[in-house]
Amino acid sequence: MKDFKSILIVDDSSTSRMIVQRCLEMTGLAECRFSYAEDGLSALSALRKDPGAYDLIVTDLNMPKMDGVTFVRLVKNDPATAWISVIVVSSIADGGLESELTGHGAAAVIKKPVSPAKLAAAIGGIA
Repeated sequence: MKDFKSILIVDDSSTSRMIVQRCLEMTGLAECRFSYAEDGLSALSALRKDPGAYDLIVTDLNMPKMDGVTFVRLVKNDPATAWISVIVVSSIADGGLESELTGHGAAAVIKKPVSPAKLAAAIGGIA
């Protein structure tokens, strides 16, 4: 499993952000530094200020201001941030959407509800 140090959690729900963080901690990432953004636009702004600040992003798909698909596409198309691993968490069970996200560079797409086991499997698949 890749050794992550700093994780950005992007979700418009503070409850969802805390659940994702707790699940990540339960996968063995309790020592990571966690940061948060409420939408893709805020997350993109944070990444542009310091592109090396995060080595993993866990993002929701449905958010205000900038959705997860657009966010993933912009992160992965920017040479300064393309190296950052991105996991998408979504309530949408759509194979076409999952293919689109992985085509844009998402490392994994996890269907809600998120769990430590689902996140561990996604993280384990990141080289």
